[in-house]
Amino acid sequence: MRRESSVASWIGAVIVVLGVLVAGVYLARKAMQPETPLATAPAASSSTLSSAPPSPIQHPITQAGAGPAGTSTAALPSLDDSDASVAAALAALAEGSELPSLLVRQQIIARIVATIDALPRRGVASFLSPLHAPKGTFIADETEGATVIGARNSARYAAYMRVVDAADPQALVAWYVHTYPLFQQAYQQLGYPKGYFNDRLIVVIDNLLAAPEPSQPPTVAPSKGFYVYTDPAFESLSAGQKLLLRAGPASEARIKTKLRAIRSALTGQTLPRAPAAASSAG
Repeated sequence: MRRESSVASWIGAVIVVLGVLVAGVYLARKAMQPETPLATAPAASSSTLSSAPPSPIQHPITQAGAGPAGTSTAALPSLDDSDASVAAALAALAEGSELPSLLVRQQIIARIVATIDALPRRGVASFLSPLHAPKGTFIADETEGATVIGARNSARYAAYMRVVDAADPQALVAWYVHTYPLFQQAYQQLGYPKGYFNDRLIVVIDNLLAAPEPSQPPTVAPSKGFYVYTDPAFESLSAGQKLLLRAGPASEARIKTKLRAIRSALTGQTLPRAPAAASSAG
C-alpha cells in the first residue's frame, strides 16, 4: 500500500457512490498525480470489448427497492451537464457531513464509475477520485519490533467516515436508481460499450464485503517508497480490500454495514454477516 495523502478520499468515494460506495476506501495512495482527463484513464480495451458478446444482465436496476416516496421524478440532465445537480443531490443525501467541501465537482459520475470499476483490481489511479485528498501523511507505528498501520490515521479519515455515517442507504439507492442512466452512460464511455454498470457494482460490493477483518493491526514494511503488507495473503488482496483493511477495524465494519444495506436494496436479497476470520498480524 502506498503512503499517500489521497488514501482517505476513497472512503468517501465508495460511499458516495451508491450509497456508500465507494467511498471510503482509497486508503492507500501517495501524492496525487497530475490531473488527467478521465477519458484517458485505462480501464478496458474498447476494441476488445466491442467484439465480445454482451453478458446477460444479472441485476437489472428495475429490481431495486422503490425507495422513499419523495424520490425525484424530474428529467435527468445530460451526463456532461450533470455535475451541479449531482453535487446538490449528494450533499442532500449526506446532509450534515462535510461532503460538499470534499467533493471534486468535475466529472463526478465519471469519477465515481471509474473508481468503483477499479476497486476489485490490484491498483487504483489516484486522479480518478471523486473526493479531495485529506491533509497529512500516512502514519505507521512501531510495536513490539514490528511496523503496523498507525491507529492515528483514523483522525485523517474522520470527515470521510462522517459522510458514510450520514448516508441513508435507502435514499441513496433511490437516487442512484433515478440517476442510473447517467451511470450506465459513463460506464460505457469508460470502455464497456456492452457492459451493465449495476452488475459491476454488485461484483465490487461483494469483493469489498469479502475483505478480511484481522483481529490485530496488519504489519507493513517500506518498499520502494511505498508500504506493503508483510503477510502475502493481505498483499495479494484487491485494491479495494486493501483499502478497507487500512481503514481500521471500526471503520471497515461501518462501511460494510452500509454496503450490505445498499446491496440488499439493490437486489432484494439480504446477506448474512460473514463470521470474522482469524488473521495473522504479519
